[in-house]
Amino acid sequence: MGFRSTEERKVHHLRISLEEDVESKASTGFEDVHLIHRCLPEIDPEEIDLKVEFLGHTFKAPLFISAMTGGAPEAKMINANLAEAAETLGLGMCVGSQRAALENSGLEDTFSIVRERAPKAFISANIGFMELPRLDEKNIELLIKMVEADALTIHLNALQEMLQYDAKPSFKSLKSSLESLVRSLDIPVIVKETGCGISSEDAAFFEEIGVKALEIAGLGGTSWSAVEYHRNLRMGKMDLAKVAKTFWDWGIPTVAAILEARSGSRLPIIASGGIRTGLDVLKALVLGARLGGLALPLLRPAIEGPDRLSSFLKNIIEEIKIGLILIGAKKVEEASEKPFILTGLMAEWKRQRDLIGRKRISPGTLTSVIKEESLDQ
Repeated sequence: MGFRSTEERKVHHLRISLEEDVESKASTGFEDVHLIHRCLPEIDPEEIDLKVEFLGHTFKAPLFISAMTGGAPEAKMINANLAEAAETLGLGMCVGSQRAALENSGLEDTFSIVRERAPKAFISANIGFMELPRLDEKNIELLIKMVEADALTIHLNALQEMLQYDAKPSFKSLKSSLESLVRSLDIPVIVKETGCGISSEDAAFFEEIGVKALEIAGLGGTSWSAVEYHRNLRMGKMDLAKVAKTFWDWGIPTVAAILEARSGSRLPIIASGGIRTGLDVLKALVLGARLGGLALPLLRPAIEGPDRLSSFLKNIIEEIKIGLILIGAKKVEEASEKPFILTGLMAEWKRQRDLIGRKRISPGTLTSVIKEESLDQ
């Protein structure tokens, strides 16, 4: 496939995300997470410490600007504004997939602008897992050098790949390719899903091979099945659009994905997928995430300009600060020590997944075990 096809795909994705309904109809699960209010917090707002350590870097607040765009001329200004916000507010950022720049060096500046505008911020390079078998050491070095990256994110988008009319996915040998890459790099590797979540089994594998952090990107935010549904419609691919619509709400809800990753590994977690408020971030922190990641909610403010974007992020940060006070935490790192109540689907999800782990049974025999437990009660 030529570079022009990849560039056009990036333009389509950007415009569809701005013009169409691309969010999941399924819940993130945050409504099932209930934090315990402390009516006598004994904390002054000035005492709140929002700093958090992530992969050897200090963020001024527990927020991460998740991968969004790049690889098309329209993306340069967006990435510039995102980077300025990351630098000004002391946050981290991941660029969008850099595949287009590997295919066409004329697009490198749509990514390199990020380091120009954010010389001190934590920046992660980004490439899809489908590209790994085809990349050599020179390609990887170029990805990293392009943004002077502090880490390399490998994004996992198996479902999206199967819904693209102009893609020919093959998933063989990807695990071994990922493991080889992780062991060969001098910078940490972050593995990121793109809206379908990460299971405990996969989280354990990633930790085993040396991945240093996970961005779980669960169900409940942007649905890339929805994006490809709209793209297929626009291109007249009606049959594939119908398939994409079927998988619009496929995946592990964000809250469940945090619980899954936390039970399967000790890796630091970026919680993303439907994060919309500082309270969402706070709930993710209490569940065990290190950072909250946002993408789609930042896209339009980024287009409107750096001041609008900075104001939006400052509001999120203020909500996190207020929330910490209300649960009696002076520091972000104390959030994971605070109690919470799970109800509804998330409580049942955790119960059944814990049951599988405790009984060491296969999911296929879970129904009979649940019936036995019910009889015992």
